[in-house]
Amino acid sequence: MFGGTFGFAQAIPTNKNGERVLNPGKVDSAIVGLGLMAFAAFYLIISGILTVHVPQWVLSYGKWIVPGIFMLRAIGDFRYVGFFKGVKQTEFAQMDTRLFSPLCLLIGIIGFALAIFN
Repeated sequence: MFGGTFGFAQAIPTNKNGERVLNPGKVDSAIVGLGLMAFAAFYLIISGILTVHVPQWVLSYGKWIVPGIFMLRAIGDFRYVGFFKGVKQTEFAQMDTRLFSPLCLLIGIIGFALAIFN
């Protein structure tokens, strides 16, 4: 969002020709960043580390929706992202296979475990 380029090629999905399939702008990047921060705050609230009054229904539904989002990301779109992607030789695809998808899977599993045992 602040104009940096470090790691940008590995963070944006590309097709077989190396052309980006997403072209996020600053607002898009800010929305994703704020969403991830909201997810982190959600887990801090559920764990009791952060004490904020949140309606019970938000906690009840959120503890299933948030890990579900990460699990869906790990599975992917069957084209460019996730474990079942079709394009596998780009820089992004290799990082996705080694880091991004396993991280999303781990976050999803831990989130569902917290939902079940909390």
